[in-house]
Amino acid sequence: MLGDVDHPGYVDQQAKLLGRLRRIEGQVRGLARMVEQETYCIDVLTQLSAITKALQGVGLILLDEHLRHCVAGAAASGDQEHTDELVHEATTAVGRLLRS
Repeated sequence: MLGDVDHPGYVDQQAKLLGRLRRIEGQVRGLARMVEQETYCIDVLTQLSAITKALQGVGLILLDEHLRHCVAGAAASGDQEHTDELVHEATTAVGRLLRS
């Protein structure tokens, strides 16, 4: 991790993120029940798609907070090398999100 911060930028969004993650956790439990109950494949895939989109939403919130907190902070400090590293780090994270 390249960010040198006291706390992650998403700390102000922590309650919102935890709420979303708890809902996703419930969706995953529901998905497991669907498989246990041998639910029709397309219905399981539909639920899986909803979970995937929900996780991507969490990822976007985290990415936004990283850009606003870590990258913007580095840019404001005038440390171009650190800013470039953080931008690269964010770009790599976006690549992982797109591949998931």
